[in-house]
Amino acid sequence: MGILQSYYQHVYKCPVVELSGFSGRHGLQASILAYLDFGGATGTCKDGVAETMLALATERGTLRPGMPVVEASSGSFGAALAVSCATTGHPCILVVPNALPISRRQHLQSLGARIVVCSSGGRKALDRVAADTAARYNGYFTNYFANDDNPEYHRRVTGPQILKAAGDSIDAVVIGVGSGGTITGVAEYLKAWNSMVRIVAVEPSECAAISGGMPGHHGIAGIGPGFVPENYNPYVVDTVLTVSTADANRAAKEVLFFDGVPACASAGATLAAALQLMNAGKSKRPLCVFAGRRTYE
Repeated sequence: MGILQSYYQHVYKCPVVELSGFSGRHGLQASILAYLDFGGATGTCKDGVAETMLALATERGTLRPGMPVVEASSGSFGAALAVSCATTGHPCILVVPNALPISRRQHLQSLGARIVVCSSGGRKALDRVAADTAARYNGYFTNYFANDDNPEYHRRVTGPQILKAAGDSIDAVVIGVGSGGTITGVAEYLKAWNSMVRIVAVEPSECAAISGGMPGHHGIAGIGPGFVPENYNPYVVDTVLTVSTADANRAAKEVLFFDGVPACASAGATLAAALQLMNAGKSKRPLCVFAGRRTYE
């Protein structure tokens, strides 16, 4: 393998694996494939996204050395951004809702982030405070849900990796929707090469905003923000499927037991959706994007 100049070089190279154990468990004629996009420091696909978004902003000159980086995030992207800022020498400021548990705030602070608490948990309010904070400190607001640098990472990395590894052997790609960056970037890239590949968006059944349902509480971290993100491109999505929190967790547990893959709940949601797709006769060989891993101690 040789000596890498940066750990991020490893993060960008994600394997595609056959989930033969899970597929056999459910009596499928062909194995579901999975793109394991969770090799970074935080165990999610956000590590590569955060590092690349900072790099693209630096190339444009909108992010200068030592400039603070601001984002409204208390989840996986916030954690990944804090790590990326630490490695690139940028102060990281995260705007979080006041309902965020103290333990989560402390975790983000342990990664080097400064926390600004917003009295509201609504997305618009959080983004407004983040934008104001960036202006106050002469910082750069990454604006993760509405910045095209997010899907651009997946056009440059995730889409090409999937095409190179799986190519014409797949007829569908199943992706959970959080910020909308992964599904938009991957779909736009793949459909430029093969317009027939089916792109499937996955969201929690308890919070089906993309499907036109009511937002609600769910337990699938990383997807289902309760609104349609600006980064989400509906014109490249062929099907939207919903998966319950219980089914997502069940699939994640099964793929651990039968294939040894430590899938998080959002990865389990894509797997449960792929199973729906195959049982309905709409795909013979789907690939799921696993955007995070679960730690088992």
